[in-house]
Amino acid sequence: MPQKDVLAVVLGGGRGTRLYPLTKLRAKPAVPLAGKYRLIDIPLSNCINSGITRIFILTQFLSASLHRHVYQTYKFDVFSDGFVEILPAEQTLTRADWYQGTADAVRRQLHRFLSRAPEDVLILAGDHLYRMDYQEFIAFHREKRADATIAALPIPEEDAPRYGILKTDGDGRIVEFREKPQTPQELEGLQSPTGDSARPYLASMGIYVFRLDLMTRLLEETPGDDFGREIIPAAIQSLRVYAFPFDGYWEDIGTIAAFYKANLALTQPNPPFDFYDPARPIYTRPRFLPASRVDGCRLERVVLADGCWLYDAELEECVIGLRSIVRPGAHLRQVVLLGADYYEDAVQKTENRRLGRPHVGIGSNTIIERAIIDKNARIGQGVIIRSHEGEPDREEENYVIRDGIVVIPKNAVIPDGTTI
Repeated sequence: MPQKDVLAVVLGGGRGTRLYPLTKLRAKPAVPLAGKYRLIDIPLSNCINSGITRIFILTQFLSASLHRHVYQTYKFDVFSDGFVEILPAEQTLTRADWYQGTADAVRRQLHRFLSRAPEDVLILAGDHLYRMDYQEFIAFHREKRADATIAALPIPEEDAPRYGILKTDGDGRIVEFREKPQTPQELEGLQSPTGDSARPYLASMGIYVFRLDLMTRLLEETPGDDFGREIIPAAIQSLRVYAFPFDGYWEDIGTIAAFYKANLALTQPNPPFDFYDPARPIYTRPRFLPASRVDGCRLERVVLADGCWLYDAELEECVIGLRSIVRPGAHLRQVVLLGADYYEDAVQKTENRRLGRPHVGIGSNTIIERAIIDKNARIGQGVIIRSHEGEPDREEENYVIRDGIVVIPKNAVIPDGTTI
């Protein structure tokens, strides 16, 4: 059933430095995922599947590809009141700077939200992988007569320093909140009364629902630019704030390691996130691509997107993105290959040969292990890219190492015979 009295606001994120170089040329929510999707498709699909079709996206950095993807994908019937509207940071008569944080972004766009007159506002992040029925979330919020509700995930003690930690009473009302406690002393007394011994703490998932009138008052009266650091603690002190328990799969795709782990998990026999749910699909831009073609290959636990051509190659635990070309003799193991934006025609290939430049895709007899290859990368023949697990991070001209994972940036050229 459509939730016409709910407005969704998706936060597009900041510079995305922890996902660099995947965010070198694109906003964090526009980073490709699972072969054919983008991160922004997750919250937007959750909204649509939950009957929420009035959606704003707040963007700021390198947002051109994100804007293009959203406008090419999310179009509603002209007879409905559904929309997905992008609100970039903009100069005004009173402010000429960027959004300073999550709360500052929402605060600056309040006049647009008020004009839509929703009862509740759903605040979402654009870089999480999970599936949630927001109707259940909102029903819980209204049943508790809450002013604000925070989605909360049970976590073990070792994960607590990465999240804001909530403490609730027996009814689920939040009585204490600490943002990213780093020491046992800071964690003391924050155990959830409903948690288990293995996961005794409740972490904020960065997913909120507010009554619009009270969110407006809170943002106007509370200084601070971030929901987690300033607005949520202030709300807990003065308003009825509840924790909505969530115990499904949820991953914050905020780092290269998290992005790599989440993608490779999809290659397992029973992946933690199910893209094959017919009742709650994940939507993305429709593309008119041919079926993928596989000739003489050995594939083991491979996720293969549309429009690929793989021949005489071996792939193990790989995610292969749109229009990927993998040439004879190549061996890929635990590789996330994001694919390409285009196919090269005969003229372009002739030009490549004239310039001594590899074709787009993976060259013959190339060996790649534990790597992320961004779009339109040209990996030459006989290239070796090995695992750098346990080695320090570093940045070179044509590649970056993060958490032992080699990342080849978008449009990079790796000449024949290179060893990384």
